[in-house]
Amino acid sequence: MTQHYKTIGLIGKPHHEGANATIKVLYDYLLKNNYNVLVENTIASSLEFNAINIGTITEIGEQADLAIVVGGDGYMLGAARVLACYDIGVIGVNRGNLGFLTDLSPDEIIEPLSLILNGQSRQENRFIIEAEVYRHGKLKSSNSAVNEAVLHAGKVANMIEFEVYIDNVFMFSQRSDGLIISTPTGSTAYSMSAGGPILTPNLNALSLVPMFPHTLTSRPIVVDGDSEIKLILANENYENLQVSCDGHVILSVMPGDEVIIKKSQHSICFIHPLDLNYFNVLRNKLGWGNKLY
Repeated sequence: MTQHYKTIGLIGKPHHEGANATIKVLYDYLLKNNYNVLVENTIASSLEFNAINIGTITEIGEQADLAIVVGGDGYMLGAARVLACYDIGVIGVNRGNLGFLTDLSPDEIIEPLSLILNGQSRQENRFIIEAEVYRHGKLKSSNSAVNEAVLHAGKVANMIEFEVYIDNVFMFSQRSDGLIISTPTGSTAYSMSAGGPILTPNLNALSLVPMFPHTLTSRPIVVDGDSEIKLILANENYENLQVSCDGHVILSVMPGDEVIIKKSQHSICFIHPLDLNYFNVLRNKLGWGNKLY
């Protein structure tokens, strides 16, 4: 039987009992079936067995053909931001809550995984975005986001003022708690909680969702995914402004700064089971109604 993958990386949420148990099951199964297994070092330190090959997430990206990430969507986001820079497929095993990015259940993992490893799978590339902060025309900081980049104040319920440009064309000025710029992947995350639209993953689009705008006419808007979005912060703002990437990476922003958000040159290659249906996922995760007939 042809091996579609030779080296497989195992990444998991460290010091998490459920993730540890799943990693152990995966490790034993993969070794038994003659795969080279590379275990990410933070999870390896919390396991009760000695993994032969240990490496960082970066080393997994460089050396492995496939990465299996065990955890919730939050942990998947952190791994995906790193792995997007490499030519590697990514599978998620859900050990969190909703699990929009993690297809496999830890309770029924071996059968669907064996099908995937035998080539019975579907590949899906999803783009990510880059957020860059410029001060007096010079780049001060940047990072990538799988779900969203969010402009907001450092303190809760502090209104800020800014202008929005799309491809250098003025769009609007706004006073609000901030703005969420979301990818299709992130449209079921923070953006959805703020009233933003759900975008199917195959769309080349970005949504802009205002956060508590100081006007009744402000609404979410969807723009082309290749657009360059520029936010110019008014000089009258407080100094404690931030851009959050996936809620984890924080970029400091000052009054008068410019924030550029655009599609990254990198993308994430998700590997899905053949029977995965996005609308089934939405129904199950969001509690939507099933067919009447």
